[in-house]
Amino acid sequence: MGIINPNDYPQGLMFSDEIQKQVRDRFCNIDHDDFGERVFFENSGGSLRLKACAESVKVDTNPDCPGRHQKQADIQGAYVDKGYEDLRTIFGTDKGSIITMLSASQTMFNIIGAIAGAIPGKNMVVSCLEHPSGFDSVQYYAEKYNLELRVMQSNPATGGIDVSEVERLVDKDTVLLSCMYSCNITGAVNDIPAFVKAARAIKPDIYIVVDAVQHIPHAAVNVEELEIDAMDFAPYKFFGLRGSGIGWVSDRCSVLPHNRILCYPLGQWELGSTAPHLFANYSAIVDYVCWLGSQYLESDNRRDLFVEGMNRIELHERALLNRALEGTDKLPGLRAIKGLTVQCDNPDLTQRDFILPITFDNMDVTSAVKEYVKRGVYVFERKSPSHYSKRIVESFGLDGVIRVSPIHCNSKEEVDKFLQASAEIAAL
Repeated sequence: MGIINPNDYPQGLMFSDEIQKQVRDRFCNIDHDDFGERVFFENSGGSLRLKACAESVKVDTNPDCPGRHQKQADIQGAYVDKGYEDLRTIFGTDKGSIITMLSASQTMFNIIGAIAGAIPGKNMVVSCLEHPSGFDSVQYYAEKYNLELRVMQSNPATGGIDVSEVERLVDKDTVLLSCMYSCNITGAVNDIPAFVKAARAIKPDIYIVVDAVQHIPHAAVNVEELEIDAMDFAPYKFFGLRGSGIGWVSDRCSVLPHNRILCYPLGQWELGSTAPHLFANYSAIVDYVCWLGSQYLESDNRRDLFVEGMNRIELHERALLNRALEGTDKLPGLRAIKGLTVQCDNPDLTQRDFILPITFDNMDVTSAVKEYVKRGVYVFERKSPSHYSKRIVESFGLDGVIRVSPIHCNSKEEVDKFLQASAEIAAL
């Protein structure tokens, strides 16, 4: 049996109870924090952490640096080398260059700046759904280089961007197209292959940048198949540690002028000494996903096991999403709770990550979030006064939503607790 195709299961496929137990056992604080039991549905703000990632900080108890003559330095260097290999496992390529910085936002600004500063043209295209690191970087460099800023508008029915927006705004003078893989407020997965095809039909050599910070914890990605020029993600939203952001750039993008140590190859973007424990953390993420894949697929190929693991994550989350929307024999789903609205409720779950934007008729989003917290369910509001939310929620004609963002280590029992809390809040 080969790698499973998530599109074959439009309503998802849950883990067995045994697999779910093993998955949950690998995460820290899975059902509690320092104040007691809770359901953590705020993973878009920073996901539940793998125990192996938390333990990786022990690597830095040794002061040795890679490249020295002692054995401990060799061990530190091995963590770094394996970490780079595993980042390529995540991106699905041995081509191009890897970039590590303190945050995904720094990574995005550096990539956009390099492209905007080197490629001739008259405009840059970005979507209204971008995180500020994506939108603001394009706006900043458009202003710096006197380029027109063109903004793709959202579809309120799906919560994403239609390919027609790419066709409307990209032209022969477009320097770059930048778009999120999935929206961090609605969970809508944008059709990046269709975007690339449409954009390159208009301008074959256009540079295309994809922010995958929200999508990469939910599904496998392959930058070679996408035929894009850059992608970024944040390990702390992918079951890992805070303190780094990861980028990948294509071969042609990697050699654009950028900050670099001049004795190193032109395509190298890394600056300064590495942090071995962070690279051990990257490998711990991949080790875990490969372990999960190995429960379903026999293979010696690390990328194949990783893809199978991510596909199983995607399917389990889709099944949980379907349960949250439709409910059970004993509990009404969100779609059936009077006084509650699921915003941007695309019926095609294959085009959605498990991020739910909801509102209540009887209270504002901040009050509702506090009601959830009273009931031991942690979610978060995204509303228009915040620079991180304003442009996005207002594009849907709203002033705010409650963002509900579980991940695969959350269980159907936790979804049921969330549904019970939702029904209680709607009835207040």
